[in-house]
Amino acid sequence: MSEQSFEQLLDESFKTIHNGDVVEGTVIDVKPEEAVLNIGYKSDGILSRNEYTNEAGADLTTILHEGDKLEVKVVRVNDGEGQVILSYKRLAAEKGSKRLEEACANKEIIKAKVSQVLNGGLSAIVDEVRVFIPASLVSNVFEKDLNKYADQEIEFRITEYNPRKRRCIGDRKQVLLEQKEQAMKELFERIHVGDVVEGTVKNLTDFGAFIDLGGADGLLHISEMSWGHVENPKKVFKVGQTVRALIKDIGDNKIALSLKFADTNPWKDAEEKFAIGNVVTGKVARMTDFGAFIELEPGVDALLHVSQISKDRIGKPADVLTTGQEVTAKVVDFNPEDHKISLSMKALLAPEKTEEPAAEAADDSDADVVSVDIDAVIAQSEEEDE
Repeated sequence: MSEQSFEQLLDESFKTIHNGDVVEGTVIDVKPEEAVLNIGYKSDGILSRNEYTNEAGADLTTILHEGDKLEVKVVRVNDGEGQVILSYKRLAAEKGSKRLEEACANKEIIKAKVSQVLNGGLSAIVDEVRVFIPASLVSNVFEKDLNKYADQEIEFRITEYNPRKRRCIGDRKQVLLEQKEQAMKELFERIHVGDVVEGTVKNLTDFGAFIDLGGADGLLHISEMSWGHVENPKKVFKVGQTVRALIKDIGDNKIALSLKFADTNPWKDAEEKFAIGNVVTGKVARMTDFGAFIELEPGVDALLHVSQISKDRIGKPADVLTTGQEVTAKVVDFNPEDHKISLSMKALLAPEKTEEPAAEAADDSDADVVSVDIDAVIAQSEEEDE
């Protein structure tokens, strides 16, 4: 048997590698632009920055360290200088390609960081494979500016994958809609009429506020914002404000909210505070030709009929009263069931001096207090408002 040279014996002690092989190497030296790996071959492998990542200007010394083990692909066994050229990126892309193909088929939700904001959408890198998410599929609501997604981690599904054309399309909108539907289902399963819930003001309109309850929006109508009168929701709430509200009604995926809590109902003790004969003070809230509505408390209005303002004949309340003016009057009628109160300022006026006996004068004073059909005048007011 022929004797082998030392060099031949040394060569045979190393494994044989070919272009395209996948090998494991250990980092033995790192520079900003390249790393040297021991791959168990007679020559060490060179892993350049461009073959490690697609990230421009990356510093390998901040990513790799001596002793790190990497699985890499052999690009060239001999680059002409006896060096073995390696690639981590290409192997990762091959693995990523297979993973994305499976994710597309299985409708798997993928999480990745947005690598670039484009005019027509977002780009994300998944295992060295670029995924494009069109602007129309970024969100379930219109997004005017996509820059807020820069460097943000997002979830999406792969809806189209064609490695030959290097086409990989992601859809975030679909994921958001499914999450919203699930959140809505869970919300409606746990809430009931009468529950007190907390939400965030999402949108304001002239007729109310939409409150995000985490899964669905609830409508807080302007008439349910206070026991008193609310002129405009935008004067009471701000978008983003936290609101604690009562669930008034649930139906057809709609939630009606209210801030009229029972313990704050101003009519709760009204029978005692506004009993017939009591003298009360309030402010003129609004006026009609037949009378003025006096706010005794937020949510408690009483009617001061034009005939009960003065002993003198008055054409209309606006002739002697102004909105916001404070007035003192006597309660002459109270209907607790319908929440209606009738007032009289005239009843507090001193009787006019006459030569008649005092008893008869008192009778005449009492006769001046006219019983008012509150239902009729309020109905007339509503007709005029319409």
